[in-house]
Amino acid sequence: MVVLAPVDAGEADSEALRRAPVLARMLPAREVLSRYGPMVRPNRVLLACSVLFFLLAAAADTLAVWMFSTIVDDAAARASLSRFWTPASVWVGLAVVGGAATFTGTYLSRYSAENFVLRLRDDTFACLQRLSPDFFGRHHKGDLIARLSADVEVVEELVSSGMVQAAAAVTTAVCFITAAFVIRWDLALAVTALLPLLVAATRRVARRLKGLSRLAQAAEGALAAVVEQGVANVAVIQAYGTERTESARLHAQGVQWRRIRLRQSLLGAVFTPLTDLLETAAVLLVLGLGVWEISHGRLTIGGLIGFATYLGFLYGPLRTLSGLAVTLSTASASSDRLAEILDTDPTVTDRPGARDTPVTDGTVDVTGLTFTYPGATRPALRDVSFTARPGELVVVTGLSGAGKSTLAHLLVRFYDPDQGSIRLNQVDVRDITRGAARRGVTLLPQQAVIVDGTVADNIAYGCPAADQEMIAAAAGAAGAAEFITRLPDGYTTWLGSGGPRLSGGQRQRITFARALLRNTPILVIDEPTTGLDAPARAQILPALRAVSHGRTTILITHDLDVAPHADCVLVFDDGRLVEQGTHRQLLAAGGVYPHLLHPGSGALTV
Repeated sequence: MVVLAPVDAGEADSEALRRAPVLARMLPAREVLSRYGPMVRPNRVLLACSVLFFLLAAAADTLAVWMFSTIVDDAAARASLSRFWTPASVWVGLAVVGGAATFTGTYLSRYSAENFVLRLRDDTFACLQRLSPDFFGRHHKGDLIARLSADVEVVEELVSSGMVQAAAAVTTAVCFITAAFVIRWDLALAVTALLPLLVAATRRVARRLKGLSRLAQAAEGALAAVVEQGVANVAVIQAYGTERTESARLHAQGVQWRRIRLRQSLLGAVFTPLTDLLETAAVLLVLGLGVWEISHGRLTIGGLIGFATYLGFLYGPLRTLSGLAVTLSTASASSDRLAEILDTDPTVTDRPGARDTPVTDGTVDVTGLTFTYPGATRPALRDVSFTARPGELVVVTGLSGAGKSTLAHLLVRFYDPDQGSIRLNQVDVRDITRGAARRGVTLLPQQAVIVDGTVADNIAYGCPAADQEMIAAAAGAAGAAEFITRLPDGYTTWLGSGGPRLSGGQRQRITFARALLRNTPILVIDEPTTGLDAPARAQILPALRAVSHGRTTILITHDLDVAPHADCVLVFDDGRLVEQGTHRQLLAAGGVYPHLLHPGSGALTV
């Protein structure tokens, strides 16, 4: 994730260039279109029809101008009203046809564009969901959100809408310039001599915008990250009274983003009047040469007006093409930001021939397990071996950083072992698909996850086919039914993301109900009582007893109140499994385990 610290205005460019290697690359147009063009194919018929309608509109406009010239030369010059009605009627008809064609082409183009946006966002989000936790550790959520919103829109402006606009602009320009050459080829040739100036100006502006586009998108991602963190951490911010600090952070990022955006706007503000100036010069050239031609009887007034009108219409499509050249500068950076997600391979993939065999037996065999996180220099786990059998409660404990949560990540195949193996159903997890492994293991992470939905939605999150009776039964078994019935709308109460209206214990019991409903043979629970007070813990432990009944339960915890009733206690230290046995065996051995017990801890029945 790029963090753009506030810098002085004079240092902005040098600082940005220094960071350039970690910013998005500027991909060539051919690479952008090659990469994202296939996503347009499902709507290629609609896009082709859109271009045809725009071509029809251009033809209607071309003929309408011709009718206007006819009226000027034939009806107006002769002061004959009878010669007015026929070309006027044709002109009205052409206006109706042109308007209808423009409307239809615009709608078809927009429809196809929105389909492209939907398809690209869905594909990018699907790829994002397959990536391992280390990818999200390298990127702020706000930046990823910006990629799925703003960057997707920018790529669409080039790949889908942009290509339609380019095709329509080219065909329209051909129509108008052909008509201009038909009227007077020498005047048309003189005017088109100015076009290289427009092309040169466009290329110069586009080149300047390339670097600014990279910086603007990185700054927008950094700004979104600050907002995301501020919203997510609002309770801590208010509790510590750091509102002004966070506001200052947002302001500093906003100032940098504003500086870059203003420079982009400045280039755009220069480009528009420059093209206007070139267009004015062309019109004046036409008028001057036209007056000369009229004075020598080689051109009519209607012909001059028609020629000037064609010229005015011609510069509209040329502006569109120039704008697309500028859009390419932004889209090339956005496409690379999306490609980083689309091209990143998950840390864990299914082996060729991996079986999608359901995990029906709760036996977990871990042998010689060694694992190092990507980019780390020391193993998080080293030569770990143990067995957990169906119906057993296995407590995993140790100091922070000992490797306990890493074991949970490996059991659900967020990562695969570097050495050794994890066997479910007597089969190495790498020989079954990730989906099969995860359907057999339920993970309750340290933070109780409440999704944006109702109570029933949250309980049935891992089992969407569950009916109301099943949801209520799971809530009752997890000790959550009593407080749920006291909520304003019971099971249909909207909780919101994170469940801010619930206590920590209530959130935990809802996740326990979710695990009960999912009913997998293996359950992994990571620190279920962290942050809970004694009364909340007393409510959680009976729910823990219900959720672990009849299945292999691996409980990762610092809270050893449950340890006396565990079938096995695993003690980790610095990535190694240093002790294992029952509570009494480990106490009698007098090793690390007695020092982990809190003085005066009770023995609550599970």
